[in-house]
Amino acid sequence: MNRKKFMGVMLLAGCVTVAMATLGWSGEDERWEHERGERGEHGVLPVTSGVEPVMNKTYKAECSACHFAYPAGLLPERSWVKIMNNLDDHFGDNASLNKETRETIENYLRGHAADHIPNRFSRSILRSVDENQTPMRITETGYFVHKHREIPARMVADNPQVKSFSNCLACHSSATHGSFDEHGVRIPGFGRWED
Repeated sequence: MNRKKFMGVMLLAGCVTVAMATLGWSGEDERWEHERGERGEHGVLPVTSGVEPVMNKTYKAECSACHFAYPAGLLPERSWVKIMNNLDDHFGDNASLNKETRETIENYLRGHAADHIPNRFSRSILRSVDENQTPMRITETGYFVHKHREIPARMVADNPQVKSFSNCLACHSSATHGSFDEHGVRIPGFGRWED
């Protein structure tokens, strides 16, 4: 091989190496995976650091009438199925729906659940849930607990403007857009959260 071809091959190999390294970098969620002793998966599917925002009008209308319409990618499919099959006792309330509406919402949630969405945020949540567990609340997932572990109760549960960790919109103003970036957290009455 002549020197010109050899240099071209070396340049190409260098570019491929840099490209692969760039694809492998993901910031905070990678650190979470590392702390749990897990390796991230990187393929050809598009990967984002947020979670897919709620796009289904029926789900958004029905569920946001009482609470924040949580993005489906925050729980695994089995959790959404269990939640949808217990709407008559939905965390102490009767949230029953007619069959058609319930099926529309359940199909949306199942198809967009953490196990079906190719983004780092959903994958991190999914990895934090044991296969034999079916969390009914996003706040019960290991990833959620890990990410909120340093926030004192006085800022959330004891804060009348927040009241609960399930009140995502109180601190994550871009949650409706699927962004739960910790750098954009503003806790009512306390200001910007500095980790």
